Amino acid sequence: MKTVAVIGAGAYGTALAVILAKSGRSVLLWDRNAENAAKMEAARENPRRLPGIALPENLKVSSALADIPDSAIQILAVPAQMTDVFLAAHGAQLPAAPMVLAAKGLGLADARLQSEIARQHLPGRPIAVISGPGFADEIARGLPTALSLACHDAALCSQLQARLSTPTFRLYTSTDLLGVQLGGALKNVIAIACGMCAGAALGESARAALMTRGFAEIVRLGRAMGAEAETFGGLAGMGDLALTSATVKSRNFTLGHALGRGEAPPHGKTVEGVATAEAAALLGRKHSVELPIVNAVSEVLSGSMTVELAMNALLARPLREERA
Repeated sequence: MKTVAVIGAGAYGTALAVILAKSGRSVLLWDRNAENAAKMEAARENPRRLPGIALPENLKVSSALADIPDSAIQILAVPAQMTDVFLAAHGAQLPAAPMVLAAKGLGLADARLQSEIARQHLPGRPIAVISGPGFADEIARGLPTALSLACHDAALCSQLQARLSTPTFRLYTSTDLLGVQLGGALKNVIAIACGMCAGAALGESARAALMTRGFAEIVRLGRAMGAEAETFGGLAGMGDLALTSATVKSRNFTLGHALGRGEAPPHGKTVEGVATAEAAALLGRKHSVELPIVNAVSEVLSGSMTVELAMNALLARPLREERA
């Protein structure tokens, strides 16, 4: 499994392909659009998604899934809401090698995890997920990044860790597939809430409180669903939440910031937290878990509540003991 195929040439997929190629691996980066793939291959850059980052010589760009070697580790980096669509259409064409899921999000229609969607279309295939605090441009530039790699099979997880880690891209293993995925998906919703808070000029103290209480909601839901509580204190939980809840480099924070200022949200970029907010609210109801921040974000995004009313509702909640 020396070759790695990254399926999905967005910013994150391109960054993963670049850092793995820089470490000497043979990498195939797949783009669904043949014209875009040809342009990237010729220009040795992805100007639409990751401008200014050169593609190493040992990174090939293709729009043909048939180019993926049978033994290649596959990293699926399409947007979370496209995982089901992509695998339904192309899952049968993919070689029967380990699949690593890189998208962070829940299925909008049924709140399924990415691994649940993958197992439906890839029965019997080894499935792993990668999640944690990492911005695409920083990963591609070789800045130090540490993420969680989760798989139920500890031995396979260790093998993938060795194959995919680089000197600046460190992977830490976990067998808590559920917790790693929930942490990565739900932090996007809390990041939107923190962006709303910042955009509405409510102050850094309020943003810190929202992030902390949002983290408590993630832990509550995770426990109710059977995840390991300690997972959320790690890279895929608090680590990723801390990264995305305080900077405009986060698409989710930026969306919330625009809403908090009363502006139209930015267009043209995938914001995974939008669909995940509704799906997370559904999970909360299904498992009888109180998720006031998640619910508030969901209602703002659906248009049924303004940012001001959402913040006022959160501030008006009964005083209580601090606990997760």
